[in-house]
Amino acid sequence: MTAYTAVTQSVPVTPVYSDPHANPESRITSLLAAMTLDEKIHALSTDPSVPRLGIVGSNHVEGLHGLALGGPGHWEGHNLSVIPTTQFPQVRGLGQTWDPALLQKAAAQEAYEARFAFGKYHRGGLVVRAPNADLSRDPRWGRSEESYGEDPFLVGTLATAFSRGLQGNDPHVWMTASLLKHFLANSNEDGRGGSSSNFDTRLFHEYYSVPFRMAIEDGHADAMMTSYNAWNGVAMAVNPVVRDVVMKEWGLDGIVCTDGGALTNLVTEHHAFPTMAEAAAASIHAGINQFLDDYQQPVRDALTKKLITEQDIDRNLRGVYRVMLHLGLLDPAEDSPYSHIGEINQAAGDPWNTEDPRALVRRVTDESIVLLKNTGRALPLDAAKLKSIAVIGPWADTVALDWYSGTPPLSVTPVEGIRRRIAGASVTFNDGKDEAAAAALAAQAQIAVVIVGNHPTCDAGWNKCAQPSEGKEAIDRTSLTLPEESLVKAVLAANPHTVVVLQTSFPYTTNWTQEHAPAILEMTHNSEEQGTALADVLFGDYNPAGRLTQTWPASLEQLPPMMDYDLRHGRTYLYAQKTPLYPFGFGLSYTSFAYGNLTVAQQGKSIAVQVTIANTGARDGDEVVQIYAAHQNSTVQRPTEELKAFQRVSLHAGEKRTVTFDIPVSSLAYWDDHSHRFIAEGDRVEFRAAASSADVRLRQALLVKP
Repeated sequence: MTAYTAVTQSVPVTPVYSDPHANPESRITSLLAAMTLDEKIHALSTDPSVPRLGIVGSNHVEGLHGLALGGPGHWEGHNLSVIPTTQFPQVRGLGQTWDPALLQKAAAQEAYEARFAFGKYHRGGLVVRAPNADLSRDPRWGRSEESYGEDPFLVGTLATAFSRGLQGNDPHVWMTASLLKHFLANSNEDGRGGSSSNFDTRLFHEYYSVPFRMAIEDGHADAMMTSYNAWNGVAMAVNPVVRDVVMKEWGLDGIVCTDGGALTNLVTEHHAFPTMAEAAAASIHAGINQFLDDYQQPVRDALTKKLITEQDIDRNLRGVYRVMLHLGLLDPAEDSPYSHIGEINQAAGDPWNTEDPRALVRRVTDESIVLLKNTGRALPLDAAKLKSIAVIGPWADTVALDWYSGTPPLSVTPVEGIRRRIAGASVTFNDGKDEAAAAALAAQAQIAVVIVGNHPTCDAGWNKCAQPSEGKEAIDRTSLTLPEESLVKAVLAANPHTVVVLQTSFPYTTNWTQEHAPAILEMTHNSEEQGTALADVLFGDYNPAGRLTQTWPASLEQLPPMMDYDLRHGRTYLYAQKTPLYPFGFGLSYTSFAYGNLTVAQQGKSIAVQVTIANTGARDGDEVVQIYAAHQNSTVQRPTEELKAFQRVSLHAGEKRTVTFDIPVSSLAYWDDHSHRFIAEGDRVEFRAAASSADVRLRQALLVKP
């Protein structure tokens, strides 16, 4: 008799964290249970990969206005080659489009390129540090080039659009993850590592936090970087508002990271903690789950001293892996709708070398250009009648890149753009360093185009700027005077037919130029199609409709002290009492627009506003219709007026259109500290249809019912 023994083969069990059909929170629980403590500490960096378990996470990448894998900041990485990518205008220029749908398209292009570089070249990352939701409350702020503007509703709307573009239309699976910078009230560079931005909770809820809340609640951004500074004495990296408001009230449950070196600053500059271990523990208790700092030993020391537990780390890391799940990085490649990008379709070539993104950059740059003055229809120039143009200035033959830019695959300078557009005329160039030579060249030409402004990195090393009116990261401006205005004076004296182009990262007090130059354009730096777009506007191929997103003061004396964060002391268009050089929302056109038939009516919990806009000129063009609200009988102090709606409207010559806005009554509420909520009060509110904050065309008051 033969005995038989049954042999059973063990079947590999797929861990829950690898099962794309399992509940996401269960997958994270499974992953954390499988990780060692050392792996968890490593995951508190910007790289949450776990090689032992086959988990490939994503690092961060810069991308304020285009994927950055090169540029002045050397974002390609140490000893790595530069990967050229599509570069849009600076964030300030993106804001000046007042076109959220267009910004969403630009962000979607950036997201695609980030996926492509990640898939084909295994470079960069899928967590994109953008948009910047900070508000440019003061033109002296050195980093104001990174902000969409000074108004919370405008900045929040644009930040929301950019977040949506980066992440895509599927709320569950993202192209890339949008990481908002820098929470909160980070608008001074000097002393930022230990400074405190002081203001009450009303301004927190009604102004400084608004763009972040909008991008999180409406744009579904689920990642955020805390700022260096403190709010009312408590550093943002350890401020309870991160958990109490951002997480509990707004719903962010993903990545919350420090800024670079901010952990160390808690000890060395804020002097908030005597040891790094205590600083690390406080950061983790506050919700930080990624450090951009030398954090590992402080975290280990905090564990040893029982200031934190492994469960505290687990609690925070859940947010990191929620983002990784949204990016599809824990799923099989065949289950991700984006895994083919850069891997399967490589034959199509790198996307930044194709015509579609260049056309998109050109459109964005066209829309960003602001016409500040146009006396006697000096613009547009008539190419058919021009035989000679002198292009003058230090920024006329370059495309200056900022610190957070990548390297564009190509770039068109202003001189080159003008030459391409008017091939039959003589186009001469002088950099303006010798004003006499520049004036002599201008005198020989029919038209002079003088391009002045600033260099976005000051064309210098870290923490260095030659002029007090220059600024950048780590350096605030101490002057608003444009030194190159002397070049404008020299050229204009030699040739009265001079067009001035202010190519700037921030406002200047160019009062003389405004008074004397026949035509002034303003644009920002960094666009790879900078020269093409400038030529589009100069020669009337594109009718400018950009609008300023920050007030340009007439003098430095109009500004409160730099570190005064209480807007009510006369800051921004919301509270300013003095006439600026250029108001918020300002911009001219080559055509004219008339406003009529304003109607305002409350319909339940919203205010319906309608206004008819007519293009009364001879050219097609865009008008940016702005709706402001002014409270007349509020029980608390309110701004002079507040932007509540806007729309960029394209109209053919002679065309008329009725534009409709739906303004929630809740957007008219004020924050009440006692009840810890927004209160919509019964109040008489004047709604203003305007071409800028200072150019109100129609008004209608309404008794709003809460």
